[in-house]
Amino acid sequence: MNAANGKRIGNYFYFCFSMIGIPGFSKKNKEGEEMSFWEHLDVLRGTIWRSVLVAFLFSLLAFAFKDILFDTILLAPKSKDFITYRFLCKLGSMISMPSLCIDPSNFELINISLAGQFLAHMNISLIAGLILALPYILWELWRFIKPGLTEKERNASRGAVFVVFLLFVTGVLFSYFLVAPLMINFLGGYTVSATVKNQIALTSYVSNITLLTLLMGLVFELPVLILLLTKIGILTPAILKKYRKHTLVIILIAAGVITPSPDVFSQMIVAIPLYGLFELSVVLSSRMYRRKMQPAG
Repeated sequence: MNAANGKRIGNYFYFCFSMIGIPGFSKKNKEGEEMSFWEHLDVLRGTIWRSVLVAFLFSLLAFAFKDILFDTILLAPKSKDFITYRFLCKLGSMISMPSLCIDPSNFELINISLAGQFLAHMNISLIAGLILALPYILWELWRFIKPGLTEKERNASRGAVFVVFLLFVTGVLFSYFLVAPLMINFLGGYTVSATVKNQIALTSYVSNITLLTLLMGLVFELPVLILLLTKIGILTPAILKKYRKHTLVIILIAAGVITPSPDVFSQMIVAIPLYGLFELSVVLSSRMYRRKMQPAG
């Protein structure tokens, strides 16, 4: 993004926030002050209002930069010059596996409804706005629950917002650069007969890419979920270790569904990081459990 675009974005947000004004943006709760149910509800309303407004502003920004949103980001995995395909092609030549050098451009995207392209533009702009606003939304939620935590709980959960966001972004990037290209290459080029040509509807392409990417972002929140379940006593490290083999089988099946290619290498590219995520969850759960079992004082 060049300097002109950066200045344009800055001026856009400065104008929006100065003209609209975000209610309660600069207000802070008084420490130790008891609030009634309706006061808590009013604070929650302000939190939701500000989060929705920021997501909407980011959505408008994404809508304005249509070329970047579609040509540079969303449709890039369809091009054979995409970084993932170039990397796999180089890797294939290094390990003598020419099958890794793939070309996903053997199908074309079409629009089959009058408002198809406009609706796709709207939907993707809303999703992009939500993702871009996620750090602010998480910060708002943290600011809402922080007054109800003890000092010990605040120290223990310090950096939690950043970790949740980092895991989500890691999952999104993992899906965008690895899972989605492999899925596009296989499904986009799969044919039951040479007489049947693949012409993929734009809405189908968009919905599959965005759904897969968002789901993978949520899957990467597994360590946070495991820590939470361990803290409240639903899960223990012993349970996770007991079902380790079952988890491995489930991950291999999921990787086979996500990348329905007969190439085992592609399946391993997806399965290994997911299993590593599970092992990380086991380690974090063990630490949490030992800390929980330590005698107080």
